[in-house]
Amino acid sequence: MISADINIILPEIIIALYAMLALVGAVYTAKDDLAPVLVWTTSALFLAMAFWIGTTGEGTQTAFGGMFNDDGFARFSKVVILVSAAAVLLMSEGYMQRRGLLRFEYPLLIALAAVGMMMMVSAGDLMALYMALELQSLALYVVAALRRDSVRSTEAGLKYFVLGALSSGLLLYGASLVYGYAGTTLFSGILQSATEGQLSLGLLLGLVLLVSGLAFKVSAVPFHMWTPDVYEGSPTPVTAFFATAPKVAAMALFARVLHDAFGASAADWSQVIALLSVLSMFLGAVAAIGQRDIKRLMAYSSIAHMGYALMGLAAGTALGVQAMLIYMAIYVTMNVGTFAFILSMERDGQPVTDIDSLGMYSAREPGKALAMLVLLFSLAGVPPLVGFFGKLYVLRAAYDAGLVWLAVAGVVASVIGAFYYLRIVYYMYFGEERTEALDPGRSPVLSGFLMASAIVMVLGVINLFGIESAAQAAAATLVN
Repeated sequence: MISADINIILPEIIIALYAMLALVGAVYTAKDDLAPVLVWTTSALFLAMAFWIGTTGEGTQTAFGGMFNDDGFARFSKVVILVSAAAVLLMSEGYMQRRGLLRFEYPLLIALAAVGMMMMVSAGDLMALYMALELQSLALYVVAALRRDSVRSTEAGLKYFVLGALSSGLLLYGASLVYGYAGTTLFSGILQSATEGQLSLGLLLGLVLLVSGLAFKVSAVPFHMWTPDVYEGSPTPVTAFFATAPKVAAMALFARVLHDAFGASAADWSQVIALLSVLSMFLGAVAAIGQRDIKRLMAYSSIAHMGYALMGLAAGTALGVQAMLIYMAIYVTMNVGTFAFILSMERDGQPVTDIDSLGMYSAREPGKALAMLVLLFSLAGVPPLVGFFGKLYVLRAAYDAGLVWLAVAGVVASVIGAFYYLRIVYYMYFGEERTEALDPGRSPVLSGFLMASAIVMVLGVINLFGIESAAQAAAATLVN
């Protein structure tokens, strides 16, 4: 029985053992020389595990008495998490090395965070959920403050830690209430405790607190306070990581809790998720308009995009979960390319994040400017790019579920949000040229990710590279 359980959780065990062995090895060797090697080996391991999980898993299996689920939904989420984490690690190597930030701890902390994220999307129990969430969070608190000689980076790590501790408290209190009223921490047991689809007052209060704690992790309004400061203060590769894999893990965990534990009571939580969705979409769209720092702008952009993803979740249907998964996969791809561009923004070897510095960028780097234009149009949801289809799926899910007002609000917020994306395009093609131009890009890795991401946004229109059918199968295993 134990060996069968271990086989189910083997990918997580392999990455955890790798991180621990590499940590011990790095401490007793030449640390600085080992860091670049660890970045590449960790990325290779992530891609190997993603391939393994994506090609070998089938059916639905549970381990450790139902505490761990291995189903289509978990596998889809894990593949997106691991591929995006590998991409961000590869993008960050040159940037971190040039600034003396590439320490051996960095890829290993990312590896431990990835283990936490993989556990999150497979959690079948409130205790497993909390342990996975904390493993991910503790690693991320440290990488946010990785630039120890920077006040802003230290402040980012501290803010993230303090507000994260608050959200953990909310989550724990909610979990204890749910346990007290349901008599079990297993999601399957909690599902059975909702008689005739109606939750008792205690369970309802527990659900509200759980939703509050999880909303913090996806930076949904009004639990978004940490996002702009942490995005701006963290080293840019760390910001790129925050904007990709952890968002997928948190959204998948959100869906797992709502459907596996409270699926019979969708009417009780659908309106709450819809409210979080509409608040996030509008705050993200409006607050980003006045931002001059591109990292801070991307923070508000991520808040708005999580609002659109929550729209799919608010539908409470299999189509809604499918739409959310498609949206998150597209969102991560767009963000990888966008942050590859932001990482390449330098002047005299120093990072630049001011939007004004992009004046007439297209005259100096026409290829990169065009690729960034495609990504920004896709982020704005301009047809016929792939980003448009992501929004179309969540809007359709909300409409089919009877949330017409939410779908209309999503369209309005999307139009408002298009302004700040198009403003960057305006600067690149028609802005005032600066006397001190940005350095020409010198990293083939960053250029490669930027171009590849832009190409995906154009060619993916054909059939979304099969993501649609994979997401449909994944959603069907969660919502049954």
